[in-house]
Amino acid sequence: MPGLRRSPRATPGPGRGGGTVQDEVMDAVHDEFASGFSGGGGVVAADAVLSGSEGRSRGRGWRLNPAAWVAIVWMVFIVLVAVLAKTGLVTWGDPQNVIASCARKGPFANEGTAPGHLLGCDSDGRDMIARLALGAWTSLLVGVGAILVGFLIGGTLGLIAGYFGGRIDSFLVGMFNVLLSVPGVVLALALVAFLQGSAQAGTATALPDVVILIIAIGVVAIPLIGRISRASALTWSRREFVLAARAQGAKNGRVMWREVLPNVLPAMVSIALLSVAIAIVAEGALAILGVGVRPPTPSWGNMIAIDRGELFTSPHIVFEPALLIFLTVLALNYLGDVIRAKFDVRESAI
Repeated sequence: MPGLRRSPRATPGPGRGGGTVQDEVMDAVHDEFASGFSGGGGVVAADAVLSGSEGRSRGRGWRLNPAAWVAIVWMVFIVLVAVLAKTGLVTWGDPQNVIASCARKGPFANEGTAPGHLLGCDSDGRDMIARLALGAWTSLLVGVGAILVGFLIGGTLGLIAGYFGGRIDSFLVGMFNVLLSVPGVVLALALVAFLQGSAQAGTATALPDVVILIIAIGVVAIPLIGRISRASALTWSRREFVLAARAQGAKNGRVMWREVLPNVLPAMVSIALLSVAIAIVAEGALAILGVGVRPPTPSWGNMIAIDRGELFTSPHIVFEPALLIFLTVLALNYLGDVIRAKFDVRESAI
């Protein structure tokens, strides 16, 4: 163990009898730190000092079930299609090209199918496959970007609150509770309206719709991820190996980064996957409310919002993006549950 000096009393002798290297290290740990850890709770077991990676080792020997592999394959497929559509390396047609004779035609449409367009066309005659592929990029970008904002800000604040406790914890938890007291959709609507209104009034630089949605949904995600990060940090920051690191004189930043954060990450990743799914649905909800990504940029949400009036005459226009949202959210939720079960993330502790 770096920085650990062997006490003269740890020299092999009668009763200590030249054990293994680990035994010698354990003896040294006891000799150096036993007095520093004695108190109302007794002497801290020295073997806990050597188990700082206890939580990190729980993911070893991980075997995924077939359903988890199906979810992974689906997510890889969607991400690959989105990247290829955005970069133009592989195209499925021009998502903005209008073919009047194809308008509203497709599977189960009253006007019949559209030859040459497997999934039909929207109400303007634009190919659905091309728009779904490019819309995947927009929806995933909003979902992942928003949760990254919540992950970085909320996760960091939650880690600080759980590690330090006291007044810092009380202040940050109070801030989380204030944000959670406002309905998520209302808060997101208010943020989008404020950012778009500031840009139109000329008091702020106009931001792309995608960036505005990332900020709005990300702010909504901050208290959720923050509370989960705090709950996990509260548990791990009281463990023996963390106390041992503090006793050796390690700075708080190093202890949080090296000892607490690796054990908090499984809980944060689990909820992050679930939150990405929620963010994708939230983007669709905001689009239906008229504050989502504006045309001509396609997203799964605004494709449903724009042509929701065609639900009974051309149901494919609404059902196709809705089906993609459903399958993607289902895959993310399942993968989040797999991680939560593997690392024993307890929501009841939040």
